[in-house]
Amino acid sequence: MIVITGAEGFIGSCLVAHLNHFHYNDLVLVDDFGHVEGREKNLLNKKFTLKVERTNFIEWLSANANLVQFVFHIGARTDTTEKDEAIFKTLNLDYSKALFNICAKEGIPMVYASSAATYGNGEFGYKDREDFLDQLQPMNPYGRSKNDFDKWALVQTETPYFWAGLKFFNVYGPNEYHKGRMASVILHAYHQIKDTGSVNLFESHRPDYNNGEQMRDFIYVKDLCEVCLFLMKTRKNSGLYNLGTGNARTWNDLAGAIFNALGMETKINYIPIPEDIRNTYQYFTEANMEKLKQIGYDKPFTSIEAGVKEYVVQYLETGKYY
Repeated sequence: MIVITGAEGFIGSCLVAHLNHFHYNDLVLVDDFGHVEGREKNLLNKKFTLKVERTNFIEWLSANANLVQFVFHIGARTDTTEKDEAIFKTLNLDYSKALFNICAKEGIPMVYASSAATYGNGEFGYKDREDFLDQLQPMNPYGRSKNDFDKWALVQTETPYFWAGLKFFNVYGPNEYHKGRMASVILHAYHQIKDTGSVNLFESHRPDYNNGEQMRDFIYVKDLCEVCLFLMKTRKNSGLYNLGTGNARTWNDLAGAIFNALGMETKINYIPIPEDIRNTYQYFTEANMEKLKQIGYDKPFTSIEAGVKEYVVQYLETGKYY
């Protein structure tokens, strides 16, 4: 059996679909099922063996560890606007520690979702080194919870024989219909373009960046799933790994790709960055991907043009799920 936590969510359900595509069907899906309206559609037509509620999973795994061959721990509280540190301590830190400890005790390899939010404003760059996590300054409780777990995992003397924490950058793709304000900018921009014929992007408040030229590392969710599958098969060199494309692109590029996918003329309006986030707004993120390449991952990452076109044409325009 392969376990996927957060299986009803955006990335988790895409990972289920990806594993099914490669005929991995003996899956145990873990989540707060039915907790978010509409999210249950992410699992329609997926093949799996069992659903286990998140609150029962640690006990279930302790009792059934001999049946489990691999764990993908994708589930987490991911709301970057949530300020309650206690929520993140319970769901992102304590729960992950309990799962890690069982995998260590029972010899189960494990991949878990970390985040590029651990890098804060990027003042120390975006290289997935493991010797300077104490210096990182995440800008919200979510990012701090992910960095705290990364630091905890690295100092454990008893660990799974293989484990990897993946620092996800800006992930986009199908199955995020339920995410509301936390959905990717692509989903929001798509609806705005369909409704008004134009899209709003933040203007620049720095002289070294033109409007809309702020940059992010956008990674298509299917590429993320490919990396997860690679790590499940290779199981070597435990540690932290960036997961982006290594190629930052501008918001203007992103918007242009959406208009192109829709066959429409690009029309962008630039609006001020709200003052409450202006001082912490990131102007550049880009994953250094050398570490993943060094352990043998050599597949090319999907360009923003190709990924957005597939997402818009095959999913957003049709309402389909991956």
